[in-house]
This record gives sequence, structure tokens and C-alpha cells, in this order.
Amino acid sequence: MVKLTYNDKITIYKRIKSGERAGKIIKKYNVDRSIVYYLLRLVDRHGIDILKKEKNNQYSIEFKKAAIKRVLENGESIRSVSIDIGLPGNTDLRRWIKKYKEMGYNIVERKRGRSPMFKKPKNKKNETKEEKIKRLEEENLYLKAELEYSKKLEAVVRARKNQQQKKK
Repeated sequence: MVKLTYNDKITIYKRIKSGERAGKIIKKYNVDRSIVYYLLRLVDRHGIDILKKEKNNQYSIEFKKAAIKRVLENGESIRSVSIDIGLPGNTDLRRWIKKYKEMGYNIVERKRGRSPMFKKPKNKKNETKEEKIKRLEEENLYLKAELEYSKKLEAVVRARKNQQQKKK
């Protein structure tokens, strides 16, 4: 499958609306039929400007809750809700519903950016003695916690293995 560019999407839409057969266009662009029909319905509903949306849109928790509720409680199809709310594809809504069910019917907002653990360390050359001591103490505390976690995890794994052996 090929990822369609903005211009490809406009061209496909215009060619199908001008009466060209969808099958011919689908073969030319090597895309799934459902993607083309989703594109047609999306543009018919919201206009050609809907295709200009940028990648990596962030949607609010309320927006996601409303969309999920329409599918799970009202019984609407994922595709029709996705088109109605203007999502570029229905995979976003599918993912939201899957996460919603996995998280015990709670929506958890995904944090953006790197976790503090992976941020680049500050320049150590210009550190004062106090800053160096503080940094080393924090690092030491982190390593101790990591070691404790490893020990507990190992104990849990060992306990599970023992339980499985007793069952046999």
C-alpha cells in the first residue's frame, strides 16, 4: 500500500467525481478500496479543506470521550463517527476504543515528548561541587530503586515458577 499525498487525495477525489471508475483509480494509486470511499465520504461531508489537516493532531479527552460514546453506547459505526467528526482515517478511533477498553474504560491522555529519564544530562563541566553532589545523590537513589525493582521482579517470577511446578 502507498501512503497518499495531499495532491493524490485531491486528484483521486476530483477524478471519481468527474465520473471515472473507482477501480481504475484504485489500481493506479495502489490503495485499498475502503480508503478511497472513506476519502470520498469525508470530503463530501466536510469539504476539500478537510484534507489540509496536519499530521499528529491532538484531540482533547472530551472529544475522544464523545466519539467513543457514540460508538459504544449509541451503536454507531466507527467509520460513520470518524467521518462525522472529521478524522483523517478510522484507525484513530479504533485505537482510542481499544485503549479505552484496555484501561478499564478510562481515557488516559498520552504524554508527549521524552520522559525525564531520557533527557540529555546537563553540562557536567560547569557544575559546582554542590550540584555534582546533588546529581550523584539523585543518580544513586535512582539506581537503588532500579535494583530493588529488579529484585522484586525476580522474586515474583521465581514464585510463579514454583506455583507452576507445584501444580504439575
